[in-house]
This record gives sequence, C-alpha cells and structure tokens, in this order.
Amino acid sequence: MSVRGGIKLVLGVSVGAALSAGYLTTSTNETVWKNISLPLIQKLDAETAHVLAVKTASWGLVPEFKTKDEDKNVLKTRLWDIDFECPIGLAAGFDKNADCYDGMLKMGFGFVEVGSITPLPQIGNPKPRVFRLKEDQAVINRYGFNSNGLQYALSNLKGRQSSVLKPSVPKGIVGVNIGKNKLQTDNIADYQQGVTTLGAYADYLVINVSSPNTPGLRSLQGKQALSDLLKKVLKSRKELPNCPPLLVKIAPDLTAEDKEDIADVVLNPETRIDGLIISNTTITRPSYLMSENKVQGGGLSGKPLKDLSTQCIKDMFLLTKGKIPIIGVGGVADGKDAYDKICSGASLVQLYSSLSLQGPPVVGKVKRELAELLRDDGFSNVADAVGADVIPFQCTRENTK
Repeated sequence: MSVRGGIKLVLGVSVGAALSAGYLTTSTNETVWKNISLPLIQKLDAETAHVLAVKTASWGLVPEFKTKDEDKNVLKTRLWDIDFECPIGLAAGFDKNADCYDGMLKMGFGFVEVGSITPLPQIGNPKPRVFRLKEDQAVINRYGFNSNGLQYALSNLKGRQSSVLKPSVPKGIVGVNIGKNKLQTDNIADYQQGVTTLGAYADYLVINVSSPNTPGLRSLQGKQALSDLLKKVLKSRKELPNCPPLLVKIAPDLTAEDKEDIADVVLNPETRIDGLIISNTTITRPSYLMSENKVQGGGLSGKPLKDLSTQCIKDMFLLTKGKIPIIGVGGVADGKDAYDKICSGASLVQLYSSLSLQGPPVVGKVKRELAELLRDDGFSNVADAVGADVIPFQCTRENTK
C-alpha cells in the first residue's frame, strides 16, 4: 500500500487517539492504541507504517505519555553533565533524518537519537527491506543507511541548540548518530564530516560502526581500524564549540577477543570516548524463530536480541570496569527488560522495535514498570542500580559524574 493510501486509512484514527490523549486516562489511551490504532497501522507494510509514523510525529500529532509525578525522582538521572528526566530513549533508526525528534520527545521519551545520517544522500537497499516477525516479537531490517544526507539533517537541527550552548532554552535531549556512505572509500573522512557538520547541534554524538547492512562497516570495530578512526574523530570533536560526548555503537555479534580489543581502545587515553551504545541488530537467527520472515536478510531486533545485547552490556561493563558509560538497547519491551539492562551496566536505555510492535503506549509502560522495580529493590535512583548485578569490584562510578 502506498504512503498516501496508508495515511487515508490510518491517520484519522491515529490522530484522533493522539488528540484525545489529554482527555483520556492513561489506561484508556493505551486501550485505544491496542484495540483500534495499532491493528489498523499493522495492516500496512512495515516501511509504509514507519514513514507514516515519522510524518505524524513531525506534525506533533502523538499521544503523550508523561512521566508520572510519583516516578520522577526515581527515574531522573544525570550523565555527561546532562540531566535526563528519565533514562528511556528512542534508539537511532526511527527518526533517520531528524524530522520528528520534537514529536518523539513530546511522546514521553527522555531523549531521542536521530540517524544514522550519512554525508551524502543515499537511497539505501532495494525494497522491501523491513519485515515484522509478529510471532517472535521481532523485526528484521536491511535499510542500508537510507539517508537524506547531512545538509538535510542540518536544516532540521538548526532550530535547536545543544544544552551546552544554550541551556536556558530546553529543547529536550537529542543525540546524533553518524554513518558513512556505502561507496565512500575514505571512511574516516565521512565520520569527521558528520561530526563537524552536526556536532554543534547534538547533545551527544554516536559513531555507528556496527550496522550489518553496509558492506565492510563492521570491520571498523577492529582494534587498529577503530583506534585510527577515533583519533581523527576525537580531533574533529575537539574543534566544536560544545565538545559533545562521543559514543560508539557496537554489534552484539562480537567475539570475546573483539570485546577485549574494543575495551582496550576506548580506555586508551588517546582514544578514550565518553560512552558505548550496546547494541546494534544481530545477524544471527535463533533456531526457535517461528515467523516466515525469519529467512530475510538484514539485522534482527526485538525480543530475540534481548539476552544477547544484555550479555554484551555485562561483558563490556566488566571489561571497562564501569568507567565507560553504556546506553543499553535491544529487545526492550517492558520495564523489566530496561531494568535488566541497567543492572547489567547500562546508565541509559533505548528502545525502537517495541514501539513498532506495541505502539506509543510502550513508552509509558516501560517508565511506570521501571520506576516500580527500582523502588521495590530499594534504589532511590537509576544511577544506584547501574551494574548492580555484575559489579565484582568497587566501581568508581565515573559513569554518573
């Protein structure tokens, strides 16, 4: 179905639900989405639904799932001298071109990561390239860094300033995820250009070297390649007026040796970064997958990724001795999933696939359930729970400064 046809089918109901959000109780709002809006949206193919969701959010027509007053104190956290109202963010891949970050912040996310953004526009891989695996609560995508390019994203981000440059005008927390063009042979130049062009408008920057859908990209996670890349990118970051935190997004399909190499690089004073995002999608296919779409090529996300990404968080938290903050992502569909990642070493958590499978109410659900779990286990805030399940040493808690 075309995007225009999808809008005709869904927009009235979705917008109606969004506009009613201020007049309905949270439970009623979630019921509307579960029983009316979401079934209609899922009649569309996955990419059409994605495009429609971005367009609707860019107009600000989204339901709002604000943090409850009683949950605010336990959910708020501070990282990189930035105050987060809650630790639940939107992962990169949804708002690829910085079209709708304000709408997604309005929905209730504590922060939004846009991208991946490539220097030059590129169309990505041929369609169809994104598939729902409903029986497995999962998604497979092979978008291939479809991007409108740096200049398009710059025009969308120029309306904001990073919190460092203009703290008196809160715009919400926006991270910028940078990729490389498929046909670029000078990989480092692409990442440097992204940092230089968009860095002044980012609350944090992400170097994506882990998408499985761009040939050769994951090789940049190798020890020497990553070290060479970070030296140059950190130099470019230093020239920015705001010097935003720099993170690297890694894959979940790393060997033990790969993880040790990455830890060595990111802890090295010459290539020390401010954080890791763990993890991107996986190229593995668990034997228990049931959906007929399990044979599709691309990166698998959602529930089947959950344990793999959480284990990777634990491993990297231990290897870096808690000195490198982690944003945990992969299979987060409820508060328990988010809590597990925090207790495994994540200071913040992102979701995306569950948004497409459950709809916007998942944002409110994850926040409510996470707050309850933190309180039940005696934690007064998120930072106190970071790594609680895996710390075999006296953590320096550098990741909370």
